[in-house]
Amino acid sequence: MPGPDKTIRKRLKSLELHLQEENPILVSAVDGFRQLSRVGYSMGLLGKHESYATQIPWWPLISLLGTFSAGKSTFVNQYLSYPLQDTGNQAVDDKFTVICFTGEGEVRTLPGLALDADPRFPFYQTSAELDRVESGQGRRIDAYLQLKTCNSDQLRGRIVIDSPGFDADAQRSATLRLTNHIIDLSDLVLVFFDARHPEPGAMSDTLAHLVRATKDRADSSKFLYILNQMDTTAREDNPEEVVGAWQRALAREGLTSGRFYCIYDPEAAVPIEDEGLRRRFEWKRDQDLAEITSRIEQVSVERAYRIVGALEKRAQELEDHYVPMLRELIGRWRRLVLRWDLGWLMLAGLAAAVVWLSPPIAESLHAGFDQLKARPTWAVAAAAVLVGIALYLHFSARRWAKQRVLRQVAQENSDDEAERLSRAFTRNTRMWRSIFAPDPVGWSGRNRKALRRIVASANRLVQTLNDRFTDPSGKRPASEEKRKKEQEQQELPVISGEVLPRGESV
Repeated sequence: MPGPDKTIRKRLKSLELHLQEENPILVSAVDGFRQLSRVGYSMGLLGKHESYATQIPWWPLISLLGTFSAGKSTFVNQYLSYPLQDTGNQAVDDKFTVICFTGEGEVRTLPGLALDADPRFPFYQTSAELDRVESGQGRRIDAYLQLKTCNSDQLRGRIVIDSPGFDADAQRSATLRLTNHIIDLSDLVLVFFDARHPEPGAMSDTLAHLVRATKDRADSSKFLYILNQMDTTAREDNPEEVVGAWQRALAREGLTSGRFYCIYDPEAAVPIEDEGLRRRFEWKRDQDLAEITSRIEQVSVERAYRIVGALEKRAQELEDHYVPMLRELIGRWRRLVLRWDLGWLMLAGLAAAVVWLSPPIAESLHAGFDQLKARPTWAVAAAAVLVGIALYLHFSARRWAKQRVLRQVAQENSDDEAERLSRAFTRNTRMWRSIFAPDPVGWSGRNRKALRRIVASANRLVQTLNDRFTDPSGKRPASEEKRKKEQEQQELPVISGEVLPRGESV
């Protein structure tokens, strides 16, 4: 049975060791993905250099999207409390910047190759994806990606991706492909818009991509829409009108739920002379920033549920999507082969009829048959030739039908999907494979049971996570609160057996 190569096996082992220290619950998820991958290998949906475990990020991932000058980089600097990203009113960075923690005090900027060649990061082997968009773009990986390290505690245990703006990008196709990639991988997506440009209609293309593609997603709750530079609306005192304009723009693209968070950078803010107005704007900014920060802090918890959910989703997707798809493709192939075979049989029948209706030819054939009867060796050889011709025509039909179906697969699916389906379908068209086989290769009773076990295991992992973060009975919080109070009592100074309130002194 096909299986992963040495690189994949080493990576999964390394991942298990890392999770054993960080989050032992997810170690079971790695094993679940390993079992799921075995089913994928047997069906041809995975190559030996692939694994379902490597197709998702195992670190909490936060991505920032939006138009240029919308304040993404400024927000990053504010959140990290460090001037890491260049800022300005124009497009100052045209690359996807992956930001992660380092224990060193010095900030380092590493080329895109550092991401493309390291399976621990979300852009692993992105060069191959870029080549699919446009041949030769994979060699220019450094023009699309960079890795920055920063000694900020806010980065511990999570990765932040700052994306280039949508509006002024000469490499739009590749950028949109990478954007879709990080949207799929992210635990939290912050979508920034610029309040200084209250005409969202001028950005309909951007809205279409950022909003229309997300409104029907099962994970739409991970998107936060942020209206930045709201201090610029203070002069007219019309923040509600600006927010309303953007909400209507989102509604035109089909997004009727959710809300905008209104923020601005206090260091670069427009001075607000009116004290009451300034306080109102500051209060709103602080409230929304606190909510955004709270969501960021929750990504570690959400990451665990995302990974377990991805395991169950992939298992169900394999049975509910790929198996029916393969059956349909095999059915197309079978029908084409049978039509081809029927065509040759009809031609042979027509030829036989012509021969039968032509007495001279019929007499010659009868004479030939008599000779074959007298010489059995010749008869066997003639039969072998006829069988050989029939087999040649049949397998020619199989090859022709296979190539036709593969072309249809490439036309009807995305590159990644087409590659998976083509590889699996090809395994079902091998010479020794009957065209009447009822199920795709690898879809055995054993693998069906394996998928059911994986789904059941994922459900148990969800319950384990629930037990970790919730306590419906209310017993654990009480005990933890008691323990916390006892600890506080021990830390407070005591005089004559009475505890002094905090802030008081003897």
